[in-house]
Amino acid sequence: MANEIGYKSYCWAIGTTSYRTDKFNMSIEMQMKLLKEFRGLAKNKGRLWTGNNQFQAEYYEFLKSKGFVKGDAPRPDKDAREKTSGLRDIGLLDDERNVTAAGEALIAIAQSENFASDNLLEIPRDSYLYFKQLLKTSNDVDGKSVRPFVVFLYVVSKTGYLTYDEFTYLLPLCVDKTTTNIVVEHILSSRTSGMNYEDIILSVLMGMDNYKKALDLLQSEEVTEELICNVGINRKSAKYDKPYYVLYKILNNIVFSHEDAALEFYEATKKLTNSKVGGAWRKYFFSSSARSVITKMGLAVLNNVPILQSKSKEVFNEEFFKIMHLFKAKATLSDYFDLNRRYFKITDIVLFEDDNVRLDVLPKCYIESIADELLDIAFEQTDLLSENVELEAIHPCLKINADRLYQELGKALGKSVMDRESAHKVIRDERYIRFNKLIDDRFDKETLLVLFNHFENRNDDEIRTLVTDNADIPTIFEYVIGIAWYVISGREGDVLDYMNLSLGADLLPKTHAGGGEADIVWKYEKTSWYPKHTLLIEATLADGSNQRRMEMEPVSRHLGDYCIMHPEEEAYCVFVTTYLNMNVISDFRARRYMEYYNSAGTDYITGMKILPIQTSELKTLLRFDVRYAQIYRMLDAAYNSSEAPKEWYENNIVREASFYNGREIW
Repeated sequence: MANEIGYKSYCWAIGTTSYRTDKFNMSIEMQMKLLKEFRGLAKNKGRLWTGNNQFQAEYYEFLKSKGFVKGDAPRPDKDAREKTSGLRDIGLLDDERNVTAAGEALIAIAQSENFASDNLLEIPRDSYLYFKQLLKTSNDVDGKSVRPFVVFLYVVSKTGYLTYDEFTYLLPLCVDKTTTNIVVEHILSSRTSGMNYEDIILSVLMGMDNYKKALDLLQSEEVTEELICNVGINRKSAKYDKPYYVLYKILNNIVFSHEDAALEFYEATKKLTNSKVGGAWRKYFFSSSARSVITKMGLAVLNNVPILQSKSKEVFNEEFFKIMHLFKAKATLSDYFDLNRRYFKITDIVLFEDDNVRLDVLPKCYIESIADELLDIAFEQTDLLSENVELEAIHPCLKINADRLYQELGKALGKSVMDRESAHKVIRDERYIRFNKLIDDRFDKETLLVLFNHFENRNDDEIRTLVTDNADIPTIFEYVIGIAWYVISGREGDVLDYMNLSLGADLLPKTHAGGGEADIVWKYEKTSWYPKHTLLIEATLADGSNQRRMEMEPVSRHLGDYCIMHPEEEAYCVFVTTYLNMNVISDFRARRYMEYYNSAGTDYITGMKILPIQTSELKTLLRFDVRYAQIYRMLDAAYNSSEAPKEWYENNIVREASFYNGREIW
């Protein structure tokens, strides 16, 4: 039709909503390695990716052969594009899906399995690489460049924090300096004046030329299905907006003819192609979603919203236009929340806690010191996206001034911070404050018991819901064991160091492509109840014959190697699992008398102390608040028992643990 309205982007996002995956860090690392391998095949040298559906489909089949994907995608070429586009967007791959210099750096970190911090921001090596990549990553929004992560850093530094609603619905609207400053101003003022964030969304949309033109058309032309589809400005196809014409007609009849069409209106909202949008319409207009209530109450079931009070066609049209586009925008923006969150979180400087988004303490000090300069680079591209460069090469303003950083950190925490060592200490103290709060809020005793039940029954979805979807289940099991043992130990000991796991800024576990074999090594100082010693905790979800094959050798090897390397220390191992294989118990008991040699055969120890325990008994100890001193005594007595393996576990572990049920601890 004449005066057709074109869709224009009004927000940004990182990656693609078509590709959402759990174990995000591990997924990226694995795919980078697989892409490098795929590109390295002789038959693939020099082949173009762009426009080559066959080549893209071959990559999907390669991923399938490696176990990275399962099943059969309806369009394997499309699936391959979706799985790689986000990695291209952040510069780990180029347009032809070749691994870039930045991508090679990530692969090297993953292969080294050394993720320890080597930077002044005290974040893991891989996270620091992601941080630099996201600082360079830009979107094209209606012909304008915008760096989403840089915009976020600027906005959050000016507002202190973002609520989830602000992060979801307002932050992605910052596509230029003017809009960004308006959004910052609105966020700050709304926290005191109570301005609705929906009003801010509408103010941004209604300020765009295409939305102004669309509203003018709606006010001046005869309203037809074609017109409604045109002013709907659908980003995919105008035909998807045909249901809005039905809504328009029914609402028009309700408002101006007082037609009792509440149920018809309700049913029409269900014809909208986006279920989120349809749900928003129903929530906005209806006080009840029950058909029986709607039928009985008629128009009285409708909420007293402005459009229903319209006195003229012009007012009605404007209200309809705003409702239509507000709910569309909210649905689009909400789709991007999880995507943006996943990419921002891999930098390990952003915290998503208590329905707020903020920066971790040390990165916050750094960003706030350069915030005003960030706006100068937030809306321009860089040619360095594919390169692995230092911060100052991205832009001189990003160079970290260590003295200034530590000075700001000291101010923020009210402590004296003079150098990297003292900074590391105060950050460690702050992390433990947050970790203990995390346990109080999310991993209290009852939750730990529930989690162990889920592990025993392999309710993996429930486990991910309670903990995280950025780690595999074995890693989460080790993490939960670590928390449980921290509670058992009276929350004493450097558990964040003892758990050889990668933790995000939120102190939740994440799995790496080469990870998954983290032992917990716990150091205990001498007390009146036990000598100074080291405890190795090995955790596994393997059962049956798999447990024998997978765990008997590694557990004894880890303890044996540790004892040989630390001959001056007393050390023993607790093996925790959801189900103990009887032959595993027998093997560990036999280790009391066996020699263990180092790999060269030049040194050995005689006898190892390995005590197996099922989560069923660990739950009993947790339930009755048994502390480590009692557990050490119980395990030591069990170790020195001479009963046969089958009777040994029942009499020395199961029965002894159950004695704490309802009796005095001491």
